[in-house]
Amino acid sequence: MEWKQQLREYVDLTNQYLEEMLHEATGHNKTVIEAMKYSLYAGGKRLRPVLMLAAYRLFNSNITEVLPYAAAIEMIHTYSLIHDDLPAMDNDDYRRGKLTNHKVFGEGIAILAGDGLLNYAYELMLQEALKKENPRAFVEAAFQVAKASGVNGMIGGQTVDLESENKSISADTLAYIHLNKTAAIITASLKAGAIIGGGTESDIRNMEMIGQALGLAFQIQDDILDIVGDEAKLGKRTGSDADNQKSTYPSIHGIDASYDKVKQLTEAIYGTLEQYGERGLFLKALSSDLMERES
Repeated sequence: MEWKQQLREYVDLTNQYLEEMLHEATGHNKTVIEAMKYSLYAGGKRLRPVLMLAAYRLFNSNITEVLPYAAAIEMIHTYSLIHDDLPAMDNDDYRRGKLTNHKVFGEGIAILAGDGLLNYAYELMLQEALKKENPRAFVEAAFQVAKASGVNGMIGGQTVDLESENKSISADTLAYIHLNKTAAIITASLKAGAIIGGGTESDIRNMEMIGQALGLAFQIQDDILDIVGDEAKLGKRTGSDADNQKSTYPSIHGIDASYDKVKQLTEAIYGTLEQYGERGLFLKALSSDLMERES
């Protein structure tokens, strides 16, 4: 199967499951569910669930059992975007070419929508684990997602990122931000897929290496696009990092070194995937596409 066709299958499976989980709201909690759906269905690459499904498929074909976890990781990612866009954080008016959640529903409901997505994500994962006679792998996968999302992962990275605005920071501090704010969830997606799929400890370590390299490269590419990207393709304004006096990989290391680092990290991913032969071709093609993207 051509890799883009495989990508479309993974995206469609994720979208279908998300729509089933958040159907039409009619009860007293209708407003918050509509706000959750607004951001969750606003588009996006579905990168994290795709990575989880692809990692699972390296070791297993029964993709149904990993879908709740793929949906959960997208819910967690979406909650983080809703909160990132708030006036107290990045204060963005647009996301993916649409008004941000707080611009449509107000700040209070936007906060609750993010909270709702985060909590529903854990509900989906634990509900699936409870169905299993031997739930250990499913609980371990949920733990990896929870850890990557929390104070020792995404929230920790976001905290240091927020504290670093309008400051000159070191390369080490920037690396901490990137490895936690962005790479942690990407890494957890790959690890969780491998864990549920039955990968060995060596396989899980390989997924961790790929996730960290991919997450860092993805963030550097985002930083590059904020400088040279096309706003129409990105669906948001460029130059915000410079406007906010935010330290980025290009601002510390330079634009040429940033391009070189993305290439170096992508080649490292290729090297790790070689041992999986044809099974690793999808992840290889996806990594290449992400590093050459314009949005």
